[in-house]
Amino acid sequence: MALKEDKNKINSGLYIVSTPIGNLKDITLRALDVLNKSDLILCEDTRVSKKLLSHYKIIKKVISYHKFNEKKKLENTIDILKHGKVVSLISDAGTPTISDPGRILINKCIQQSIQIVPVPGPSAVTTAFSISGFSDQFYFHGFLADTKNSIKRDFEKFKNLKCTIIFFVSVHKLNKNFELLKEFFFGRELIICRELTKLHESIYRGKITDVNNFKFNLKGEVTVIISHKSEDDQEDLDESDKEKIKKLIQNKSVKDIVRIFSQEKNISKSKIYNYCLLIKNEK
Repeated sequence: MALKEDKNKINSGLYIVSTPIGNLKDITLRALDVLNKSDLILCEDTRVSKKLLSHYKIIKKVISYHKFNEKKKLENTIDILKHGKVVSLISDAGTPTISDPGRILINKCIQQSIQIVPVPGPSAVTTAFSISGFSDQFYFHGFLADTKNSIKRDFEKFKNLKCTIIFFVSVHKLNKNFELLKEFFFGRELIICRELTKLHESIYRGKITDVNNFKFNLKGEVTVIISHKSEDDQEDLDESDKEKIKKLIQNKSVKDIVRIFSQEKNISKSKIYNYCLLIKNEK
């Protein structure tokens, strides 16, 4: 006689469980089921995760698991998994391991042949991208670098990618680097998403050239999406071109500068003209 399957149990292993990025209703039935059947839930901030768990009346052992203690708690977590337990990994919001801790644990589970199960759900990346209307090929960078020089190096790489570009950045850092956005992505479309799915959700959509007209004064992080570079785009102004324009604009008219550059290089007149205006407006 065959034994009946216990529907209240799930296979042991590590479950990567996606949680809402804001609105608590944005959680799947499967995610709730897995969390309810977990022996242990790993989370970044227990205070944040307990709000979600409390809302759905899930009472489980919860321990903090973040980038500062991930290595320290790794062996103990692996030991729990080896004893046939169900462990769920969640982040403060969205899909775990996407610019969040968990990669070290996943790689260790792979080495130890421990089952890893994805439980899909919300992600700030795909949520923001879904409303962009941009090219369906995209490059996701994660969090923008800390220093201005590092950001410049990253933007130098991004600007020639022929796909949509997505990155996370703090509001403070974004406000400080609007000019760099204009310098490297002049003429492109931009979307800035903050507090997605929450009560105070805000979405800015427009030209990068107009980005100064919209500044976030609140704290927090945003998702930035930059439209793709068209296949038939002409050359962009490189750093040497920009330096030359800055010198020429002191004693030549914008019309003359446009004529000089459009004859020398395959750069559209509008790009040269707009950059000249940008330099004039900065004075």
